[in-house]
Amino acid sequence: MIVDNFCIDLMGLHMAVTATLGMLYPGHSAEDDYPAIEQRLGDVAVPLVHTSVGEDAHRVDALLDLGRPERLAEGAEALRRHDPDAVMWACTSGSFVFGWEGAHEQAAGVEAILGVPVSSTSLAFARAAQALGLTSVAVAATYPDDVAQRFVQFLAAAGVDVVGMSSHGIITAAEVGRLGRDEVFALARSYDHPDAQAVLMPDTALHSVAWLDDLEEHVGKTVLTANQVTVWEALRLVGAASSRPGLGRLFREAVYVTPQGQR
Repeated sequence: MIVDNFCIDLMGLHMAVTATLGMLYPGHSAEDDYPAIEQRLGDVAVPLVHTSVGEDAHRVDALLDLGRPERLAEGAEALRRHDPDAVMWACTSGSFVFGWEGAHEQAAGVEAILGVPVSSTSLAFARAAQALGLTSVAVAATYPDDVAQRFVQFLAAAGVDVVGMSSHGIITAAEVGRLGRDEVFALARSYDHPDAQAVLMPDTALHSVAWLDDLEEHVGKTVLTANQVTVWEALRLVGAASSRPGLGRLFREAVYVTPQGQR
């Protein structure tokens, strides 16, 4: 079943919407990060459609089912009424599990339906690393080890070296969504590596938006989280290149690379 949610202007502040960033988000766990980031940005709409889920499990077979074209196509049709300027498949494991080429094919399939630029959270991590000049990172993964290793392989295909990786072994997205601030901070700090330029936290089921600046201060270096990079990538796709405070170094300093690869 597809459920959609459109949130804008939560504080009653009427600002001109400059872009509509459509999100395809599987299930229910940390989707409230998206209205939170919409509120902080102020000038974009972030309508969200919940795509269908077969089994909530961080297993390769379940993730391949989660990201299959039929589920994304159904979500894309539900998102159409919001007339998005760009669309994101807001799922990390449900994109990197298909590999580098497969993740691009996944995005291209949705793009063919809606006729607007489309990307995914996994591709967003790669492009955010490029924009910040990151070549070595640590990965603080909530997933079991075999799934986390696929993210490491995905980053390698993007030219990013993972110098330290941890797998927290959490099976379901629902469980990840229940992790609070202290647990998220501990996860990021515990799995850092001295040679890493940044810590990557690849799970859109993990809450992070409310704490991004504090999280980087706690870790002492750049932290990229899944819901953060997902919205940043959508802004990149529509050419919204202005610096935006309160959402970590990525939003303050990253050079936005256009879809054609030009700066």
